[in-house]
Amino acid sequence: MTTLYMPLFRSCTNLRSLAQLHAHLLVTGFHHDPLPSTKLIESYSQMGSFQSSKLVFRCFPNPDSFMWGVLIKCSVWSNLFQDAIFLYLTMIKNDQLHISNFIFPSLLRACSGFGDLGIGEMVHGTIIKSGFGKDTVIQSSLLSMYGEMGCLSYAKKMFDEMTIRDLVSWSSIILSYVENGKANEGLEMFRLMVLEGIRPDSITMLSVAEACGDLGFLKLARLIHGYIVRRRIEIDGSLASSLVAMYSKCGDLDSAERIFLNVTNRSTALWTAMISSYYRTGRFAEALKSFFDMLDSRVEPNSVTMMGVLESFAGLGWLREGKSVHCYIIRKEMDLEYDVLGPVFIELYMKCGKLNYCDKVLHVVGGRNIVAWNMIISICTEKGLLKEALAHLVQMQTLGLMPDSFSLASSISACADGGLLLFGDQLHGHIIKRGLSDEFVQNSLIDMYSKCGLTELAYTIFDDINEKSVVTWNSMICGFHQNGNSVEAISLFDQMYLNGLEMNDVTFLSVLQACSNLGYLEKGKWLHHKLLTYGVKTDLYIDTALTDMYAKCGDLVTAQRVFDSMSEKSVVSWTVMIAGYGAHGRVNAAISLFNQMVESGIRPNQVTFMNILSACSHAGSVEDGKSYFKSMRDFGVEPNSEHYACMVDLLSRGGDLNEAYRNIKSMPYPADASIWSALLNGCRIHQRMDMIKSIEEDLVDIHTDDTGYYTLLSNIYGEEGNWKEFEKVRSLMKGIGLRKVPGYSLIELDKRIYRFGVGFTSLLQTEETFSFLENFQILAQEHVFYLENQ
Repeated sequence: MTTLYMPLFRSCTNLRSLAQLHAHLLVTGFHHDPLPSTKLIESYSQMGSFQSSKLVFRCFPNPDSFMWGVLIKCSVWSNLFQDAIFLYLTMIKNDQLHISNFIFPSLLRACSGFGDLGIGEMVHGTIIKSGFGKDTVIQSSLLSMYGEMGCLSYAKKMFDEMTIRDLVSWSSIILSYVENGKANEGLEMFRLMVLEGIRPDSITMLSVAEACGDLGFLKLARLIHGYIVRRRIEIDGSLASSLVAMYSKCGDLDSAERIFLNVTNRSTALWTAMISSYYRTGRFAEALKSFFDMLDSRVEPNSVTMMGVLESFAGLGWLREGKSVHCYIIRKEMDLEYDVLGPVFIELYMKCGKLNYCDKVLHVVGGRNIVAWNMIISICTEKGLLKEALAHLVQMQTLGLMPDSFSLASSISACADGGLLLFGDQLHGHIIKRGLSDEFVQNSLIDMYSKCGLTELAYTIFDDINEKSVVTWNSMICGFHQNGNSVEAISLFDQMYLNGLEMNDVTFLSVLQACSNLGYLEKGKWLHHKLLTYGVKTDLYIDTALTDMYAKCGDLVTAQRVFDSMSEKSVVSWTVMIAGYGAHGRVNAAISLFNQMVESGIRPNQVTFMNILSACSHAGSVEDGKSYFKSMRDFGVEPNSEHYACMVDLLSRGGDLNEAYRNIKSMPYPADASIWSALLNGCRIHQRMDMIKSIEEDLVDIHTDDTGYYTLLSNIYGEEGNWKEFEKVRSLMKGIGLRKVPGYSLIELDKRIYRFGVGFTSLLQTEETFSFLENFQILAQEHVFYLENQ
């Protein structure tokens, strides 16, 4: 009799009709029968009322194992994974129940959804003990569980032990590799699957297309697309969406558009894929146009669609339009708790400069959505709002939300950029206590300590990392280079090269800058050669660094050659070439290059003017220097203290000390020690002790830690014979804890850099170095004699 009720369940299309059937079962007494009661549990859950399913289950006197299994399955349907696991643990306490194989696929899905590997392994053990280890459905479920939890070695072991590898198991192992960032391995499994004669379906090709997109190989993407067409695999909505995403990730937006246009009945997923493709490639206006076309087509967007739309508004900085879409999302009740769109709202409002709006979003999110908090900390750091970034980190913790690796890495970067070493140390202590060894956190710590000048501490962290990625190596090399430890930076690069480690454009960029600092031409040439042989694609930054390296090392011909070969030149590229000519006294070439830059439409910046003024100063071109200094404001560049110092130096070296003094007095802010030093040096060169006496009152008010200023002033008094003032200045230096920093020189011999100065006695190969210098001096004298007798 109970089987007669089964067609009635199929006729129930809503909760009301199902409740009426439930009432009829109660009246007739059939609710005590396990079959209709089990069907009630399943039907209520399918209609979104899991609470009713649980109520039916609790009211049934002695549920059998099948009913327990259905309730567990319904829990998984509702994404209540913890509830499903709790039901299983409660069920196994009843020794009278016989556990069937039906229960395990749903239970394993609950384990992966909950993310508890320990419970998953325990269930795996129960499966083996129960004799279900060879069940193909359970084997596929175990494979999926381990893959979803990132245990690829376990997943592969399950796959290798399977008695029958069908299409489902092959698709599952491919998906496991792809979703865990192992696209190459996923494609290799696809190749083996084809070799074994297993015909893939559209589900399999979803993962394969995703793998191609992750790798960004356009040629491979086209091969996969061709394979789908040749095998006549139906390009349905899901596969079309994956192909659109694949082509956009490979940079072929035209092919993505063609696939999109060839589909007649476009689903929400397909429209979303196209909108995301436009956003991903920076074509924000096209993304928004597609969104409005989607609405005109009567296709309802979802929260994922709105992510791409809001991110496009953020990219364009359109606050008003973004707020309108925010209202649309609220009206449609898409994401009332901001669980999905919270981070995107924060990105939109932060990029539009509305921090107060972000705080309102965070108020709704509260202590639930850590991604939203991470987003605001990250963007605050990027925008230089460092105190605000750290304040949000503290606020997040007060709400009981524990910062993750992303929160900490962004916060440490904020400490690095702001020089907030004390707060950074506290975060480091928090990381040690929690045992976090995430790569991003470690790299951020290396960067922070390097930027704070503590390279030894940075290197300690670097040295303790067992598996160092290329980013970790780059962070330490860059840290050494930025702190003037260029020799150590090059040494670290040599370790990478000798050990055959991965290197990228950032690696070469940092080491080229280190070579520039040392004037290490031979090493720089070698690096240039390796750049070409390694196939590293040179870009604007690499070409600019090469130009700078050759220029600083004195090879202006090669520097100009690299500069001329650049397809695109930034203001930095022009500036380093101008600086190279200026540093080597070729002021006419520097001026010519400056004029070419202006004619090409590139506006000079503060550094460009600093370099052209410096070139004029080195060459003694006073009139040219005056002209460029006056023209700065015509280009919207306000002179800073360095420009004034350079101008004062130029005038002082040229003997126009009165004009130099007038320049100092015309400054909109007090002159610092470097500017007065330039004037003092001019007074010393031109023996204008009268001027020094007239500006003594100005010099009294100077407070600086620059030992060069005090040394210059004391030397001037010493040359005049005014030993009283000489001792007074030296005593002042001692009183504030300053002492003269000894100078040193660098010389390159046999492709090695040697550093030496007064009192250096521990230098390796000292005799060879001084022998080279003596020979060089003899050659120089012979050259002068030759020129004098021409």
